[in-house]
Amino acid sequence: MDYQNINEVEAKEPVAGMKARFVHSDTMTFAFWDISPESSLPSHSHPHEQVMYVIEGACDFTVDGETRRVESGGVVVIPPHAVHSSQPLKACRVLDVFHPVREDYR
Repeated sequence: MDYQNINEVEAKEPVAGMKARFVHSDTMTFAFWDISPESSLPSHSHPHEQVMYVIEGACDFTVDGETRRVESGGVVVIPPHAVHSSQPLKACRVLDVFHPVREDYR
């Protein structure tokens, strides 16, 4: 068993205003984000399947040209290679789960 306390994992800031704590299993990456309302995630894609869960806050999230307001409790499933972006409307806490592992987040 691999046990970690997310509060003890070092935070990284891969995008300005978006701090994350990453936990990796053999096949998945879990990203626990604290997102500033002044930040934004530009359009991008990756080969990973991604599930985004908004724990707290709200953002406008776009996947393949379709934009939706996602608030606390909302879940978005993003297929591999889908172009997506996000614009927070206020401070957010988000959990992203990626499959396979995001090696770039190690």
